[in-house]
Amino acid sequence: MSRITLLHTAAVHAAAFDALAPEAGFTHVVRPDWLQRAQGGIDIALRREITEAIQAARGTVLCTCTTIGKAAEEAGAIRIDWPMMQEAARLGGPVLMAYCLDSTAEPSEALLHRAFGTRDPQLTCLQLGPRWPLFEAGDSGGFAQAIAADVLQALEGGTFGCVVLAQASMTGAAETIRAGTDVPVLASPELAAAYLLAQG
Repeated sequence: MSRITLLHTAAVHAAAFDALAPEAGFTHVVRPDWLQRAQGGIDIALRREITEAIQAARGTVLCTCTTIGKAAEEAGAIRIDWPMMQEAARLGGPVLMAYCLDSTAEPSEALLHRAFGTRDPQLTCLQLGPRWPLFEAGDSGGFAQAIAADVLQALEGGTFGCVVLAQASMTGAAETIRAGTDVPVLASPELAAAYLLAQG
């Protein structure tokens, strides 16, 4: 397998990918400051740092942060949520997309529309910002449970073709949601890891 470098804005994602594909031997670059700085928009200095990190890496580069995903893609990286959005397009809408950070919304929506092409994803956005402090506090279990409960409640209010968990941090909620619904639930780390392994 060719060398693969993963850019993260939270260390927890490095462990998650190693667990998903222990044979891959991923190289991890963790920069939590990038997400903090990107909340107000990606300025020239941050864009330069992201670009330099990607250009310095050998082999394939995957960016696991949705907020900086567009800037990373422009510098040559693969966005973690692209395989997920392609799968959402394959399944079809209506799409229920859950996210916590407002900085995630625009890039996620744009990527979903790109994957759907000329079709309408019939998108419903579920903003779960009040749950984010649980993740920031390191309470991954509580965060996953809260996200799962909110998504399952939202699913009761409509008919959906799939659920998109827009942030990689939400992947822990996927199994609980799947246990409570027949609607396909898409989590970006699982699909991105499978995509990277398929690239050989």
